[in-house]
Amino acid sequence: MSSSSLRKNQPESIDPPNLNTLESQVETESPGQTSFKKRIAFAKRKVTTKDGWFGDYDYAWLCIPALPFSAKASRKQPPFYSLDADLPLALAISSGLQHALAMLAGLITPPIIFAGSLNLDSTTSAYMISASLIGCGILSLVQISRTPLFYGYYLGTGLISVVGTSFATLSTASAIFDAMYQDGTCTSTVGSDGTVVRNACPDAYGKVLGTSLICSFLEMFLAFIPPRVLKRIFPPLVTGTVVLLIGASLIGSSGVPNWGGGSNNCQTAPTGIYALCPTTLAPRPLPWGSPEFIGLGFLSFISIVLTEMFGSPFLKNISIIVGLAVGCIVAGATGYIDGSSISSAPPITFLWAHTFKIGVYPPAILPMLAVYVSLAMEAIGDITASAECSRVDVRGIEFDSRVQGGVLSDGIGGFLSALFTVTPLSIFAQNNGVIAMTRCANRSAGRWCCAFLILFGVLGKISGVFLAIPNSVIGGVTTFLFASVVVSGIRVLALMQFTRRDRFVLAAAMSFGIGDLLVPKIFTELFNGVNNPNSGLQGLFNSITIILSTPFLAAGIVAVIMNLVLPQEKDAEEEKESDVESSIGERKEVTS
Repeated sequence: MSSSSLRKNQPESIDPPNLNTLESQVETESPGQTSFKKRIAFAKRKVTTKDGWFGDYDYAWLCIPALPFSAKASRKQPPFYSLDADLPLALAISSGLQHALAMLAGLITPPIIFAGSLNLDSTTSAYMISASLIGCGILSLVQISRTPLFYGYYLGTGLISVVGTSFATLSTASAIFDAMYQDGTCTSTVGSDGTVVRNACPDAYGKVLGTSLICSFLEMFLAFIPPRVLKRIFPPLVTGTVVLLIGASLIGSSGVPNWGGGSNNCQTAPTGIYALCPTTLAPRPLPWGSPEFIGLGFLSFISIVLTEMFGSPFLKNISIIVGLAVGCIVAGATGYIDGSSISSAPPITFLWAHTFKIGVYPPAILPMLAVYVSLAMEAIGDITASAECSRVDVRGIEFDSRVQGGVLSDGIGGFLSALFTVTPLSIFAQNNGVIAMTRCANRSAGRWCCAFLILFGVLGKISGVFLAIPNSVIGGVTTFLFASVVVSGIRVLALMQFTRRDRFVLAAAMSFGIGDLLVPKIFTELFNGVNNPNSGLQGLFNSITIILSTPFLAAGIVAVIMNLVLPQEKDAEEEKESDVESSIGERKEVTS
């Protein structure tokens, strides 16, 4: 939905609360005491009056589904609540819950995939999910707060800018883990039939955390570069290509394989523990691609579609969670859920209940630097979208300061998230749909969202429940989720004019990106002909291999270079005339 359509035929924003009306109730005292008493009186009115709890918001509109074959009743839309409007408590809590649930699937997916790639035990995996949720809640509060620093710089956007593990990090980390197993940093076991099984390697996760920690300073530096300069270097031609390939690569490496039963070695149907999916120890193991697995994934997928068609605004905002819930109910009833992860998860947990040995993996430095550049570009786009949904001007000094504060908070968040034992956390875009649909951009709702995320993380059993979800259910949901990322990339590319130059740059970038996507191992043997390289040179070779083996990194680098090297076209009309002449010439050749 475009931002212009959101602004049509909608009532004016509600003004912030006028605390001056409470001034008569407070005795004349020092400014500090007066301000404190006014806040107490305001809070008392909030929790003790019906208007403070519910206001005049139309909660029926939020909860009534669009039933099939029913006439659409003409119902007046509720008012729009701006950033600092007087928001009823019930609406703040319900909107915060919607925000938390809307981003939940995107938050739990990366740690589940990381744990699966490194073959970690269920206790460690559950902790990684909890730490991700808690870290997201804490760092989202920083983004929402917008703290002034020095010389007009800020920390945070002051919008409902929640954070989560970027799928760019997910794709790159998976390539880094593969490299660690190939160069012996992590060990594998070779079965009697030649099947290679990865051993648990928690140190690999610690090395990714340490590498991301030192690379986060790059994004902090980028925060102090004017946004217009960054947009000139990374136009939609570059960012759209990167986002599209991030989603496409994750569909192929994680979404669809999990839909079929698992993204581990069970795809190749070897002997041993991975002869069946997800393993032979599962409650109901089956060969990869069995109709039972496909059916469970499709049930989750179609639940998302039906929720979007007939669900209430509340359910539409959490359609991904609805898909997971429906898939889990059927999977549990038919015996596909293993409850051991739930029983082994602690009732209460927090950050650092489990730690990882922090280290640095030198070949991962260049790829992670590229990831942080990508995160900065994503942040600028997501902040712009959030501002438009929140009816905040996207031009001028104030908006530039929001972008600067958001990118800086992203960089500092990457540093802190590593200390939180979480991979880099960056601004999420999923919540913009919640803002547009609920017509609530109030920061109080964002703070409640953070509270719910921290609560979900502290309650360790919730992470155990997420870990017990069958692979096929996760695959059906994440395939839709990753496809949404692809669509976002296409939408960004649609902002281009598609001149001859743009098409040429895009074709050059896609040559590497799509080729890498379809033939993933094309660059893995690139430096095998170099005899006895020293450790430094070998590390450089591994770093280049990781970049070239990650579709969005390879395509993004090509797009940036080509965009900077090729001169801009002087006259678009000349280009159009040239296209017409070329097409006429081609037709003449065909007829002759």
